Amino acid sequence: MATVESSTAPGVAVAAAVVLVVLTWLWTALVQLVWRPYAVARAFGRQRIRGPAYRLFVGSDGEANAMRAATRGDVLDRRCHDIVPRVMPHYRAWMSRYGKVFVSWSGATPALCVGDYAMVKQILSDRTGLYGKPEPGPSILALIGNGLIFIGGDDWARHRRVVHPAFAMDKLKMMAKTMAECARKRELQSIAFSAINSTRFPGSQYIPTKTNLRRRHLAKKVRGTLMAIIRERQAAAAKEDSGHGNDLLGLMLEANATDACGSGGENSMTMDEIVDECKTFFFAGHDTTSHLLTWAMFLLGTHPEWQQRLREEVLRECGGGDTEALPNGDALNKLKLMTMVLYETLRLYGPVSLMARTATADAELGGVRVPKGTMTMIPMAILHRDADVWGAGAGEFDPLRFHGGVNKAAAHAGALLAFSLGQRSCIGQDFAMMEAKTTLAMILRRFAFEVSPEYVHAPLDYLTLQPQCGLPIILKLLD
Repeated sequence: MATVESSTAPGVAVAAAVVLVVLTWLWTALVQLVWRPYAVARAFGRQRIRGPAYRLFVGSDGEANAMRAATRGDVLDRRCHDIVPRVMPHYRAWMSRYGKVFVSWSGATPALCVGDYAMVKQILSDRTGLYGKPEPGPSILALIGNGLIFIGGDDWARHRRVVHPAFAMDKLKMMAKTMAECARKRELQSIAFSAINSTRFPGSQYIPTKTNLRRRHLAKKVRGTLMAIIRERQAAAAKEDSGHGNDLLGLMLEANATDACGSGGENSMTMDEIVDECKTFFFAGHDTTSHLLTWAMFLLGTHPEWQQRLREEVLRECGGGDTEALPNGDALNKLKLMTMVLYETLRLYGPVSLMARTATADAELGGVRVPKGTMTMIPMAILHRDADVWGAGAGEFDPLRFHGGVNKAAAHAGALLAFSLGQRSCIGQDFAMMEAKTTLAMILRRFAFEVSPEYVHAPLDYLTLQPQCGLPIILKLLD
């Protein structure tokens, strides 16, 4: 009898431990999925901040997805630039019901819509880390990398110190010829985006699903491609017994050499960090700039008077005798009308419609008490069409609103949020503008163009804003 009792004792202990773990997990789930959403909703309600009701597990996502699905087949008139009903119908509906500031739910996470410019500036100008970048998930990191866009704190400061010299205007002017030569190739590049789950569970990225396996394969392939480029640069530097160069990749490799020597320091970078930054600049930078050019071509193709004004400016400042001559950096800086058109393109068809930050501690935002863990959502597509800020013609294409400069185009300085604001504003904005100017200048010198009658005006927000059915353009070679 004693033997039986002693043999069953460990089994009872294991069973008790399992029950304890399960009960702990259930209690945690109850707190996160039921009690906390209820408490947060009540806390916002006491401040007269309302929003769509929280639903278990899915939050407000079901309602949002239903509204997006209902407008997916809508087609806009090509002279209509109000894309919000197509790309953000849920935000338009909720804002009309609850006001410019409301709370919705991404799963069990509260998401505070910040439709007030003063509150937006408070978030983006914060230098204490109170509003951090949300965790993007493995699918996004596999493609874009854990570079400057997502990292924070000391790592962000160290990376920015290393890469910042590559974006100085004197170096960008030197790169104008390279940009122009690249613009000559009609080379099409496509990237398969891994599926992004609307609801993620801890550890779900390790389950060998079809999506996860494809993401891992894509990440491995991208890393192999980037490492081949890096090794080629390292080999050239070793052969010529010279530095790695003073462009972006060269500066990062010099920082890696510092790290390899064991000296470390505030300007060192590991090889993994270099690969991540290459993903960030090669993919995120290229994708957003290509879409800027796409929408600029759309606007100029539907506004021929502006196309002609820009062509005259290009011929005047960049010369027109030799259409093969490459525009230089100084000439590109004189293209004031083109700058206005690009800014207006970014206002109406910016690559990102919504920006998110997460409160890393309890905060007070514009008089609203925001609990730790709340996502603050900045609806840029809506803010860029706010008539109180941009005037009665906020929905119209009017590049001349920027004639006094980007900070005088609206009632608030810094109202254009396409490159963000504050210390975490886009480090590559000058590069993007110069790249877009170079490509447009070369096109305008050689071609007149118009949007094809086959074009369907149906902007789609798929990580970046893009034409759902593409943008067919009719080109006419100029004499």
